Amino acid sequence: MLYKGNSMLKSLLLLTFFSITSLIASSINVALSANLNYVIKELKQEFSKTYPHIKIKTILGSSGKLTTQIKHGAPYNIFLSANMEYPLALFENNLTSSKPLVYAKGTLSVLSLKERNFSDVIKLLQEPMIKRVAVANPKTAPYGKATLEFFTNANILKTIKPKLIYGESASQTLSYTLRAADLGLIASSALYAPQMKHLIYNKHWVEVKQNLYSPIKQGIVLIKNRKNLEEAQLFYTFILSKKAKDIFEKYGYLAP
Repeated sequence: MLYKGNSMLKSLLLLTFFSITSLIASSINVALSANLNYVIKELKQEFSKTYPHIKIKTILGSSGKLTTQIKHGAPYNIFLSANMEYPLALFENNLTSSKPLVYAKGTLSVLSLKERNFSDVIKLLQEPMIKRVAVANPKTAPYGKATLEFFTNANILKTIKPKLIYGESASQTLSYTLRAADLGLIASSALYAPQMKHLIYNKHWVEVKQNLYSPIKQGIVLIKNRKNLEEAQLFYTFILSKKAKDIFEKYGYLAP
């Protein structure tokens, strides 16, 4: 009886071990537009409070490049884009298991490391002393498209075009703004990063008036992927929840 009891105990322990290992091993791959670089950490922390056994692996990049990767079979579970165009293209190509939904709206800001007079941003951008302006590439980044729309609506595109230097994503555009440009058109969410807190509104940065460009509706989709479907659905549902919405708003996004 003692032998049988020990055998049963060992079997129970092994079953428990493999169950725990299985839970720990659960992970999903989430492709993220680069503008989410600063908010994703808190989103993951909040999600982990309820689902500590699910690991979120994030891949940051421009929405256009991530879309191309997904079309070529990249093993992502979820895609959080900087606009709705790219998720819709994936949906129309039958590469998603959900329709695109808006999870947040992004906004544009003009940033300078030096103090500037931001009372008239359109005039400031055209000043001769402003020689280089960093913007996201409109061919690959939705924030670049919004910037191009802003310049067009403000009737300054022709004047400012020779000054532009292009980043392939929101994060690269921010890097250019901080290192190589006089001004930069950036995702407002970047201003909420810890290293940016010393910058002062109306001295170092100002938001672009929203009537000068279309709202940047950022979309989410579930990618067709046979691995960890339940875990992916849980994170997808969380991103659309009130808790996640509150976190997005802390980082400069607007409600869907």
